[in-house]
Amino acid sequence: MTIVVSVPTQRRRRPELAAFLRSRRARVTPEDVGMPPGLRRRTPGLRREEVAQLSGVGVTWYTWLEQGRPINASAQVLDAVARTLRLDRPEREHLYHLAEVPYAPERSAADVAVVSPEIQGILDALHPHPAVLYNARYDVLATNSMYERLFFQEGRNDLDTGPFGIRNVLWALFSVPGPTCPVVDRKRELPLMVAQLRGAYGRHVGEPAWEEYVRALAEASPEFARLWRSGDVVPPGTRVKVFRHERVGEVRLTSVSLSVNGMPECRIVAYTPNDEESRHGLHALEELT
Repeated sequence: MTIVVSVPTQRRRRPELAAFLRSRRARVTPEDVGMPPGLRRRTPGLRREEVAQLSGVGVTWYTWLEQGRPINASAQVLDAVARTLRLDRPEREHLYHLAEVPYAPERSAADVAVVSPEIQGILDALHPHPAVLYNARYDVLATNSMYERLFFQEGRNDLDTGPFGIRNVLWALFSVPGPTCPVVDRKRELPLMVAQLRGAYGRHVGEPAWEEYVRALAEASPEFARLWRSGDVVPPGTRVKVFRHERVGEVRLTSVSLSVNGMPECRIVAYTPNDEESRHGLHALEELT
């Protein structure tokens, strides 16, 4: 009989954290950080004491961290080490996960708006069907022209009114009066969207960007606050949504979510007509000038 021994997650991650820090330290030369090369080195890269000095932490503390000892690290200290080791964003996120510290990149328009031409090309190729690229917070990262026509009716800028300067669908839907909301069945759709947001939030509890986002929505909308308190969770899925357009009328569209390689927790959502009348509605929307 084979006995399987479960190794605690922390015990598995600490050796990986140690190896990762050693490998990143080895690739940074003294010249890279403005230090003289000094005497001949036995190994490439910076010494441990140099990383500690440049990061503003104790030599013993950093040595223990790189040895994989069970010590606690704050986000501020990890940021300092990451800067010293010249980590890019994926490497910085990996460092946080190995150290078991919530990763909280700064939430800014410049950060979320970087979308490759290939992804934009896919959205454009889905025309005449509306399509959008969301992240897990429903920030609008990219769209095609039909999505713009469906949600930006007659020059409306509802999606630009969020508190972070980033277009966000949930902020738009909860901050506009019901009669002007592009989603017809608010009582069915909005609880599902909030439940889907809560499912994503579970992976980011404690991260300042997420906490501030939820707090701002709850303060702006009692309806959102009530739905958030329900605690419901659902995954993304295919379903039929009914939208209203001031000049076209109602259209029934089936939404399909597609994950995007290289963009964690982001998804393309494409909308296809659910019936012939809605197909004609999309055609009329395409013809609008």
